[in-house]
Amino acid sequence: MTAEHSLEEKIVSILLEKGWQVTCAESCSGGMIASRLVNVAGVSEVFGESYVTYSNSAKHKLLGVSQQTLKDYGAVSPQVAEEMARGAARQAQAQAAIAVTGIAGPGGGTPEKPVGLVYIGCYVDGEVFVSRNHFQGSRLEIRTLTTETALSFLLDKLV
Repeated sequence: MTAEHSLEEKIVSILLEKGWQVTCAESCSGGMIASRLVNVAGVSEVFGESYVTYSNSAKHKLLGVSQQTLKDYGAVSPQVAEEMARGAARQAQAQAAIAVTGIAGPGGGTPEKPVGLVYIGCYVDGEVFVSRNHFQGSRLEIRTLTTETALSFLLDKLV
């Protein structure tokens, strides 16, 4: 594969080779990751469903994120990112999942959880990896950086 291929093209190619399914569980990115994946021709072979779980109730109802986890750690936490990734993979019966939860701003931040704080959970074949990120910029810039970083994180864990 050449350098001209986009992150999403590389991801889809690897998933096709492995015969795996991928899914997304998105909060602050609001579907941008799934949108990037569906830009790739042939993605329907590896991508069947995705979840935009903006509210805590949606995270619980659709992904099975524990209400206790949400209460103890808050939606923007590594624990929730992990549970979102596991839950999405389970629900979609996928071998790979990417989950994001964060604060896109411009409001909503606190000193402990500032605007731009994003946790990315990546589920690959039974293992979950979580990264903590702090992006700067406008709401759209934070969402775009989240999407790019999440795709890069997934690609890294697939290879």
